Amino acid sequence: MLLQDFLYRAVHRTPDKDALIYGENHISYAQLASAAGSIASWIDSFGLEPGFRGALLTDDPFEYISCYFGILMAGGVVVGLNTQTSLKALSYTINDCEAAVLCAHKKFSRLLQTSLPSLQSVVAVAVSGREKTFPETEVSCSNLTSLLVMEPQRPEENIPFRTSCDLAQIIYTSGTTGNPKGVMLRHAALAVNTKAIIKYLGLTEDDRVMAVLPFFYSYGNSILLTHIAVGGTLVINQSFMYPNVILQQMVDHRVTGFSGVPSTYSILLNRSALSTFRFSELRYLTQAGAAMSPALAKKLQAVFPGTEIYIMYGQTEASARLSYLAPADLMEREGSIGKAIPGVTLTLRDKDGKEVPIGQTGEIVARGENIMVGYWQQPAESAKVLSREGLWTGDLARRDEDGFLYIVSRKSDIIKSGSHRIGPKEIEDTLAEHPAVHETAVVGVFDEILDERILACVVLVDGCECHEKDLIKHCRKELPAYKVPQEIRFFCELPKTATGKIKKNELKT
Repeated sequence: MLLQDFLYRAVHRTPDKDALIYGENHISYAQLASAAGSIASWIDSFGLEPGFRGALLTDDPFEYISCYFGILMAGGVVVGLNTQTSLKALSYTINDCEAAVLCAHKKFSRLLQTSLPSLQSVVAVAVSGREKTFPETEVSCSNLTSLLVMEPQRPEENIPFRTSCDLAQIIYTSGTTGNPKGVMLRHAALAVNTKAIIKYLGLTEDDRVMAVLPFFYSYGNSILLTHIAVGGTLVINQSFMYPNVILQQMVDHRVTGFSGVPSTYSILLNRSALSTFRFSELRYLTQAGAAMSPALAKKLQAVFPGTEIYIMYGQTEASARLSYLAPADLMEREGSIGKAIPGVTLTLRDKDGKEVPIGQTGEIVARGENIMVGYWQQPAESAKVLSREGLWTGDLARRDEDGFLYIVSRKSDIIKSGSHRIGPKEIEDTLAEHPAVHETAVVGVFDEILDERILACVVLVDGCECHEKDLIKHCRKELPAYKVPQEIRFFCELPKTATGKIKKNELKT
């Protein structure tokens, strides 16, 4: 199956149904498919070979999703670009993937005044199907200029031959420890992962998800594909500056699902009027992107009684999802990431590739159709994580007697303090239990005697007062002495990527 088949099937079943809702815009499946077909026709006029890379730089949902499927229909590989970008970062990604086509919102034109030699055309996207269009202002890039106002087209005309084994997307990692790497994902990998998620979440065409995560991010991309695949509706607001607006939209549009990273839920619990809203049709919540503390999970369950909460684990390199914890196990398996999703095998291995016994810590290694081909044009980096055993995730975990997995730490986050090797997650979870703590991150910083000392970086709940000695005292009650932070620093906000992940490297400086 090809990813564009998800859209074809949905438009054939329910052409007039809302596919997207954002702001005052309601976009039907027929409008979405027509716009995607227009983009595919425009791209086809360049005579590009199948497998060309088509990049996206827009934060308008209709533009992004129509271009996403348009590139696929034209036989290309989608590369979603981070809209919270810089000239340097944008140039790196476009040049690295050798994009031939760039579909961009005109407001990003200032970022295109640089050398991007691979591009054959840049288009200021003005999709049809709604009243709003852009003025015909040139968007220039290096040696070529193009502007397109797309007219409706039949979405299935002139489809290049592609197979499920061909690349569908290159999703760039967040680059928290160096330049981003392009994760190469086949149609088959994304399709099988999408179907597995649909199955365990029980998604149907009646589902309406509140999409707050950016689509260029693996988690956001997964939400996009699952709901298009079932013919559901995406209610989109990817600006989280005003969480109460999002909560009201959830009520107004009778949202059935919500997906977020831990920081998303921390904001809703501590910095919104969540308790004043009632969500009559909210069926489930999903969490991924980083480890959620048991304390935060308990708060969520208390605030959303009767709503199913899915704790999920995955990686961009695995098309998104590797495991999930069913709602029924949330309290009984506190802190667990559950078990592998259908079609995936997860083992825990030592550095020599041998499986570790139950209860001992090993690196999670994953096998399944959803695993990436490798990193774009980085065979050495690919070889570091792909072996005959599978994908080495870099996450350390243990397994209990019933097969449930528990993350201990990222391998790169391990703190080497004296003779101890300390995973920060247990310390972070302990701090999160304190009622004054909004969010926290624990890192190791240089120490002449210990090699590294434990630094806890803490953001307090708005209006709460708490001192370093209070949190140290709290940790001493719950942790062995060698895991108690030697220093606590207070922050107004922790530095994060556009996808909500904490930039721990910046906290070490």
